[in-house]
Formats: sequence, structure tokens, C-alpha cells
Amino acid sequence: MPASVTKIKPFRAVIYNQEKVKNLASMVCPPYDVISSQEQEHYHDLSPYNLIHILLGKDIPGEDKYQRAADYFRGWLKDAILIQDEKPSIYFYSQEYNFRGEKRMRLGFISLLRLGEENSAVFGHEHTRLEPKEDRFKLIKQVKANLSPIFVIFPDKKRIIQRTYRRHIQGKPPFIDITDDNKIIHKLWRIDAPEIIESMQSSMSGENIFIADGHHRYEVACAYRDEMMRNAGEVSNAEGSLNYIEAYFTNTDSRGLAILPVHRLLKSDSPMDTKGFLKSIGEYFDVEEVRGKTQFFFLLEKAGLTEHLLGMYKDRRYWLLRLRNIGILDKMLGDKPKVYRTLDICILNHIILKKILGVDLENKEVLQFSPDADEFIEAVDNNPAYTAFFLNPVKVQQIIAVALDGERFPAKSTYFYPKVLSGLVINKLE
Repeated sequence: MPASVTKIKPFRAVIYNQEKVKNLASMVCPPYDVISSQEQEHYHDLSPYNLIHILLGKDIPGEDKYQRAADYFRGWLKDAILIQDEKPSIYFYSQEYNFRGEKRMRLGFISLLRLGEENSAVFGHEHTRLEPKEDRFKLIKQVKANLSPIFVIFPDKKRIIQRTYRRHIQGKPPFIDITDDNKIIHKLWRIDAPEIIESMQSSMSGENIFIADGHHRYEVACAYRDEMMRNAGEVSNAEGSLNYIEAYFTNTDSRGLAILPVHRLLKSDSPMDTKGFLKSIGEYFDVEEVRGKTQFFFLLEKAGLTEHLLGMYKDRRYWLLRLRNIGILDKMLGDKPKVYRTLDICILNHIILKKILGVDLENKEVLQFSPDADEFIEAVDNNPAYTAFFLNPVKVQQIIAVALDGERFPAKSTYFYPKVLSGLVINKLE
């Protein structure tokens, strides 16, 4: 079998015309899948030209929101609200942000990534769901563009990102410089010199690529390519735009790469018998009550460095649930790789939610996901039928190991921070 190769290439991005659009920060928004209904309203009201109108349009009775999105996209191009760059470029991207009181900067770049085939070096790590894939498929068929890049990570053993930044970016003015609602500073530079692009392409060719965010969009891009080729009744042009997807690349070892835990809120119809539940999990877990939120999260994080620990909040009380024996998962998930069986999310899913509580893990009405612990604490305080479970973040090494084993994490296992903004650069499919 031939060795897998990662192919990237520059593209002529569609960008907002800053001669017509004076406040670029009011045009952009986060990725579609982290936007709440309240945030959707906020971005819709921010500007009639905010990308949200195309990316995540409102459901209006009697209107096809996907056709409406395509009409907006074509109309904004016609009116020069959006314009296309003259030269194919790779777009270098920096994000400056505060994380737990520490200033950080994450560096990366946006280019096109060749969609995977049999010998692909592109690896996914999370399960996908049918509903969001159907939604994104309808959108790409109408708009015919990658509206925002997927987010991928790679080991970068050749220090491509740092070397490019130091030699070609540092000290030069960006063509985009905005601060978003979360006080994150986003800057973009164009790299259009052929010799620099060729050097980056050559260096990237041997890298394994791991999808961090954008599993649904990646699978949709592959499905869209396949459908277009079937309809055309011809063999795909290997270098045609349908064989590529817009992607943001960053380093797996970067200090700027923050991974947050994704907590679970269990929404039951009636209040749980907390005392009975804690007794029932005693076979599997040592249970310890902790007084006070600060101490609880400190102990959860500290212990999570060396052992498997879950957190629980119920009846305005906090508990740490310490797994007694990881071998329990060997029996339940014997067909899965060891690295998968030892994930905290699998411990929560398979022992507590599925085995003890009988929860259907696919029922999105029962489980809610968020990296915001305070949001779930408030929800539990306001509804006695709710229970919150807290997790430690997944480590990047676990993501890579699971992906290389050909396995997938349960959905909503990782939250990479900060997110890559939608609306900075768009890839128009030819």
C-alpha cells in the first residue's frame, strides 16, 4: 500500500470588503455548532451582513433557509460586500487570548486540505450524527462554499508554523485585526509567494492530520464531492475544488492549544433518589463528598492527572466519584482499544449513564453538553430533576492514540478553545 500523503494548497479566499464594511467584528461569528439560540439572535441583530444569515439562518415558515442562504451569498458577492482575493494564498492566523489568567497566543494557518481517500493521512476522532450532517449537506449544495474552516491539529515535527511565523509574518501588519465578543484578538496575514507556499506544501506532505472540530463538515464535503461526481458521470478532477476543504491547521504541542472538558447535564422527568444512586454505584466507585465549588473543581482536576475521577452535582452538593478498578471497562468494552476503554467519558457513559441509570446515550432530549460548569450548576439548582456530571479534559495524546487506532470518541467529548471564527475567509467552490 502506498504511503499516505497530506496535500494542502492555497486558494483565493472570499473575504469581507473592508472598504464597504467598516466594523468587521460585527460580520463574523463562531462555528455554527457552538452557537446557542440566544447567540443566534444576537448575531442576526448585529448586522444584516453578519455571516450568521448564511451560516445558520433562522427557520421561517414557508421559506427554504438554505436557498435563502445561497441568495444572500450571491447577492453579497454581486454588491461587493464580499470580494474574492486576486491571488491564491495561504492565510496565517494568530489568536491572542486569556486562559485562567494567563496570556496565550495560538498560531496556525488556513489553507485547503485534500479530502481523504483510501490512503488518507486525515484522521477523525469523534462520532458524528445524521441530523447535523443532513443540515450541512443541504447548505453546501445551495451555497457551494466552505463558509468556515474545519479545525485540524498535527504534530508539526518540522516546526512549519513557528518557522513560517518567524521568517515571514512577525513584525508585518495583518490585513485582518479584530477583537471578538470574548476579547480574543484575531489576526490574519496573506502568504502568496510561490516559494513559501511550495515549502509549506512540501513540509506538510508527511504529516498526519487529526480533525479537532468539523467532523460533520468534513464528512459532508466528502459526500458532496461523491454526489457531484455521480451526477456528472465523470471521474473527479484530482485538483478540482470539490476534492478539497478549507481547514485551519495548528500544532498539537502548542501551549496555545487549550482543550476544555465537555460536561453532561442529565435531564430526568422526575428527581433522582440521590442516596439510592450513590449506594448503587458503590460497587464501582469510591464516593467522596466535597464542600464548596472551588475545592471540588480543584480536587477533580488535580486527581484527574493520575487517576480516573468524575464529578457530580445534585441537591446543591458536590461529589467525587473515583473508579475503583479500570478493569471493569475491559469486560464492558472488550472489543475496543485500551486507550478508548480508559477514557473518563467512556466510564461515565457506560457505567453510570447506560448501565446504572439506563440512559439512551443517543437521546439528545435527555443529555445536554457544555464546557461551562456554572451553566449546569445553575440548571440543577433550578430543576430538582436535573443532575450534572463533570469531567476532566481529554489529553491531545489520547485524541491521537484513539484516532490512529481507527476508533472514535463519543460525540461531544472535546472542546477546543478558542474557536476559529466563521467569516474571516470563505472557500468558494468552483
